[in-house]
Order: sequence, then C-alpha cells, then structure tokens
Amino acid sequence: MSAPENHADVAAEEVTRIHPRSVLGRLPRYAAGKPPVVVEGLESYKLSSNENPLPPLPAVLEAISGQTQVNRYPDPMTTTLRTELGGFLGVPPEDIVTGAGSLGALNQILAAFAGQNDYDAPDEVIYPWRSFEAYPICVGLAGAMSVRVPLLPDSSHDLDAMAAAITDRTRVILLCTPNNPTGPALTEQEVRSFLERVPSNVVVVLDEAYVEFVRKAGAVDGIQLYRDYPNVIVLRTFSKAHGLAGLRVGYSISQPELTEHLRVSATPFAVSQIAEHAAVTSLRHIDEVRERVQALVDERTRVTSRLKELGWHIPEAEGNFLWLALGEQTPEFAALAEQHALSVRAFGTEGIRVSIGEPEANSRFLELCAGYPSGPRVLTVHK
Repeated sequence: MSAPENHADVAAEEVTRIHPRSVLGRLPRYAAGKPPVVVEGLESYKLSSNENPLPPLPAVLEAISGQTQVNRYPDPMTTTLRTELGGFLGVPPEDIVTGAGSLGALNQILAAFAGQNDYDAPDEVIYPWRSFEAYPICVGLAGAMSVRVPLLPDSSHDLDAMAAAITDRTRVILLCTPNNPTGPALTEQEVRSFLERVPSNVVVVLDEAYVEFVRKAGAVDGIQLYRDYPNVIVLRTFSKAHGLAGLRVGYSISQPELTEHLRVSATPFAVSQIAEHAAVTSLRHIDEVRERVQALVDERTRVTSRLKELGWHIPEAEGNFLWLALGEQTPEFAALAEQHALSVRAFGTEGIRVSIGEPEANSRFLELCAGYPSGPRVLTVHK
C-alpha cells in the first residue's frame, strides 16, 4: 500500500494550477503619486497626485464628524446626493449614477458597454494617449481592447485621428478634458463636430474630472452635450475641486437609455453615507468651493506665466496641474525635485506632471525650474 498523500503537498500542487486571467500580464500597473521624501530643513510638499492641497470645507468636516450610523449600509441609490446634484446641474436625478470616484463610475460604464471577450474580434475602446493612466487598466480588465490615438504636438486630442480609428468593433470612446496629464481642454465646437462623425451606437464618455478649473473660452460643457446626444456620458467627481479624494465620490450623467444599463453594472453601496453626506454638504456651500478653486487657478496662472518667462514651453493648462515635456530628462528632473522635498509625477521618459499645490510649494518648484537645466543642480530654496 502506498503512503497516504501529504495534504500540504496536494494543496500546494492545487495552488500552482490556479492561473489569473491572461490579460493581467499585459496590463500596466497603476502608479500612484509618491509622497515627498523628508529633507532636513525643508517642509515637504506632494505635487504628484493632482489632489486639492486644501482640506474639505469646515462645514463638511463638521457635518461628517457627527456621522455615527456606519454600522448600517448606505442608500444604494444615493438618493439625497443625486437629488442635490440634479438641482445643482439642472438635470433629472434619474440621469445620474454615482460611483466610487469618477474612476468607479468609468468602470461601471465599461462593464455595461464594452468587453465581450471575443478573442477573435474583441470590443474596442478608443482613447487619446498619453492620457489618464488608469484607462488601459480599466479597458483591459473589462475585457476590451485598447485603441490608443497619439496626442497632437500641442498635447491635445487628435480628434480627426480618433474618428478615423472607429471600426465596427468600437464600443466606447473616451475623451479626457482637460487631458490628464498634459492639460489642454476640448472646445464645444470641436467635440460637437467630432460627435457628428461617431456612430450613434458608440458610447462617448466625456471625462470632466477637472471641469471646475477650466477657464478656456468656448470650452466644452458636457451637460450641454449629454442633452443633445443620447450616446454621450459625462463623468465628474468630488475628488478635485471639493477636496474629497479620500472619500471616493464620483458620478456619471447620461440619458435614460444608458442609465438603465449603468444601474445594473453599478457597484452596490459604492458611495458610503459619510461620503454622500460630505458631497451634499460641499454642494450646499458651492460659493466657498468656487473661491478655493479660483485661488488654485490664480496660482496656476502665476506658475505657468513665470515658467514661460523662464523660457519653458508649457502646454495649455486647464486642470489643477501642468505638464513639462522633458523627454529623456524626466528621471533627472524628478530626482532633483525629490532632493528639494517636492514629489512630482514622472511618466517614464515622456515628461513630468506637477500639481498646483500650496503657494510655498509652487514657489519652490519655480525656483527649481529657474535653475534647470543650465543653472546649479543644488539650489537655495525658501524653507
């Protein structure tokens, strides 16, 4: 009689037979903005994640401090928030579907409209590149194929090339305005012209995570487009302007023909009651939010104007960040910023995205740029 099998060996053998989906090996890993390193004598600043440098409004902090019913599940329909948003945006609350940030709302869209997993003829999702780093991950996990269309030389969308990339397998098109990480925003006229070339059965997502920061004349307003085009979905978030990135509150807006499917794909209880209460309170103090946003826009103008005076080429900056197309010098500049207690977001050998932060952080960044690349590598900076 043979010896009984060792259960541990059998278990180990079974584990080796477990294989993840093959797509995981083809997807990039999301790289979140790194925190700043500690440099003696300097205050550290994080400019790598497009966060609002200010905490939520005092009224929001006060409102959520009294939330004690966390032992109960939140309202799966986020009724209070959708009602408040509907009145604020002038849209029916039924046209709003909430999610865990705009990224969560995007995943719900892709789950509903892309990813048939047909290996021979997979669904396709078109988006500009470089753009939001999570796009290829979300598309791949949905089971669809990414179709990346390179940006124009000015770092904006090449809408003509995106229209030309449409095939009978195209299910979703993503437009990011302002484009993260490069900064330019789309205009109403060019997006409407683009939509006229898109088949009505293709969903077009207008990702407006930074819409509150846009000051460009004639910039697109997704709310107007969704009313006129039944295949348009607008993405927005409370993470940036409202300073609620840590609470994860986002939403999509679309007509009933689309929301009926999004409600099926929506993650149940994605928005907690604390997050919902914070978002509602922030909306009810929108004038204060706008004042804070304008202060960041003013800082953005100060930074970009000074950089141009120094001879830097900066693409149109309409978000709460700006783009330095440093190419092969990208790692060097990121390391130099780190030496001066600033964390910035480096994208390989393409460029650096720098969030607009505290005035002191922005000033230190400008001093860094003033001495680069011809200036001294070790700079005297204000503490």
